[in-house]
Amino acid sequence: MLINNYSINNCTVDTYCMASFDALSAQEKELMEKSSLDVHYKKGDIVCKQGSFASHIMLLKKGLVKVYLEGRPKNLILKIVSENQLIGLPSLFDGNNTFVYSVATYTDVDVSLIDINVFKQILRKNADFTTEIINILNENSVQTYSRFFCLTRKQLHGRIADIILCLSQRIFKRLQFELSLSRNDLAELTGMSTESVIRILKEFKDDKLIELSGKNIEVVDFERLKKISDFG
Repeated sequence: MLINNYSINNCTVDTYCMASFDALSAQEKELMEKSSLDVHYKKGDIVCKQGSFASHIMLLKKGLVKVYLEGRPKNLILKIVSENQLIGLPSLFDGNNTFVYSVATYTDVDVSLIDINVFKQILRKNADFTTEIINILNENSVQTYSRFFCLTRKQLHGRIADIILCLSQRIFKRLQFELSLSRNDLAELTGMSTESVIRILKEFKDDKLIELSGKNIEVVDFERLKKISDFG
């Protein structure tokens, strides 16, 4: 069952990057294709490491990954990225030649690694393509602001409600879905302890807001859950 488009900008961005490639000429598409390498990663693999040299921009063609800042004792997940989105765009800026975050896989994924110098070359020559990439960067900024608002202003129940709705609306686009994230991943997404995540999920189930069965989650009462997210 599909759901309506609510304005939730927390766990991911909602713009697929494929439209941006429509702005490329046939010659530019050929150049980008020749400078790309398709790589398959298994579930749990590290796609890129925070602080490592950024030699490419990544196009996620299939699967689900997390983008996160490494920390002690816990990491902070910035967003979840699904297929047809670009990763590593902050490394395009002059003076920054490293990845500012790490990326790891939730599922098996297919990634196209695009040479960053070729990507920059096309940006300099194609204003329409550059505009599309700026739009993607802007939406990523808005999503990041929303993430930190959620983490610093919402109570625990509001954070969990927010993530469930975002996963349902923007990642899986269904009210019922199989969750690829562990309870620990949800804790990193919400800035909570794993124990608190488990407790609140049980409360949501008892209150008939959601149904839980193993890794399967169903949003039973979308409107009540949204109210908790909005006012949490």
